[in-house]
Parts: sequence; structure tokens; C-alpha cells
Amino acid sequence: MTFKSFLPMAALCVLASCSNSSKQEKADSSSADSVQTPVMSFQNCDLTLGGIHFTKMLNEADKQVSEKAGVITFVAPEKTDLFIDPNDAKLTANTAKVLFTEVDNTKPFTFSAKMKPGFTPDGLYNAADLVVMANDTLYQKFCFEQDERGKHRVVTVRTVGTSDDNNHEVVNQNFIYYKISSDTRTIASYYSLDGKEWQMVRLYRNNYPKNLKVGISSQAPQKGVCVSEFSELRLSTETVGDFRMGE
Repeated sequence: MTFKSFLPMAALCVLASCSNSSKQEKADSSSADSVQTPVMSFQNCDLTLGGIHFTKMLNEADKQVSEKAGVITFVAPEKTDLFIDPNDAKLTANTAKVLFTEVDNTKPFTFSAKMKPGFTPDGLYNAADLVVMANDTLYQKFCFEQDERGKHRVVTVRTVGTSDDNNHEVVNQNFIYYKISSDTRTIASYYSLDGKEWQMVRLYRNNYPKNLKVGISSQAPQKGVCVSEFSELRLSTETVGDFRMGE
């Protein structure tokens, strides 16, 4: 074979290789897209509970709540959760009922509540949650949740494309106080057993957009319903004075 005849054949091989590579990239991209969670659609609502005006919701959450004597009851139907599985998408779900109020993230804010989830013997991952959400792939859940051993835990789940899952302290009581606070640059999550002394469990850079939603949710990912109670809801335009102490 002469050098001149070799050049066209080499070019054809390169083109074929590029074509195959392109096809593989498209196949890989298609496979990746297939494990993404379905896009969530925010719905409008007009509901005031615990002194908080809720204007947005997921999955018709307004039908799941009621209030009596300052206590909000939030009923989560079976198989409701909010999670993007980082592995094989088996646990991915966007069925949770969530009520939101809107905040200006260019200003400080603190959102807090006393929460009592509907723990049951079979209620794996049942939880009451505080939620911070920008969109369907950028949010945080702050959960008081039942784990695999039936223990009740402080849990944080941060989603940036996919969800992480962090189990923190075991809590030996059926209620807890939660607080999420931002100074516009940093956002942190705290829990308290008495509403006075706070423990920080998570702190990260606040890279959420200006238009942000904070809210409450009750979840029942596995078996049965979860009837959670929320009280002492507070939303202020102030931040904690000490991010380490939460006060």
C-alpha cells in the first residue's frame, strides 16, 4: 500500500471513530437523563397557618393540613417523599406534600418550628420536615425522622442535582425544635430539645437564588401515613448572632 492511498483510509477510520464516540456520548447522556427526577410543578395556594402565609405548594399540600389551638396537623399519605437517589434512582421520589412561603434570599432570614412527627412501628423514614427550596434539583430537607432501627433522628438531606443523606443525633423524645438561619452568605441548620439551647448540625454556603421558598412537610416514604404536628412557627428577617451557637 502506498502512503497516498493510506491517507484516505486513515481519515475514514478517524471519522468512524468520532462517529462511534458521538453515538456513545449520546447513549450515555440518554441514560443519565433517564434517572433524573420528574420536574416538580409549584402550585399556588393562599393559606395562613401558625401566623405564616403560605403561597406555594407541592402536590396539593393544602388538602393535607388543618390547624387547631395553634397546632398544625399535616397528614402525609403513604409513599410520599422528596429525594433524588445518587445511585440507581430506585429511591427517587417527588411525591411529598410541601407548603411554602416565599422569602427574599438577598436578605437575612430565620425559619423555625416545633415539630412532632407521626412515628409508628412500621413507619420507616416517617418524618416532619423543614424545607428550603429553589427548584426541583436544588433544595434542603431538615428532617426529624425514624431510621432503620426505629430510632428517631435528626437528619439533613441536601440536594444539588442529586441528594445526599446525613444521619445525625438520636433523639429520645417525640418532639423537637428546628431552626434554619441565613445571613445571605451562609445558611445553617440547628436543633434543640427545649427551644433554648441549640446545636448546629449543618452549615454551608448560601448559593440559592434571590427568590427562595421555605416551608413545612410531612413524609411517609414506606408504609402507612404520617400525621405530623407543627407549632410555634416563626419566620423573621434576622439571622442568628453566632452561627456556631445558633443564638
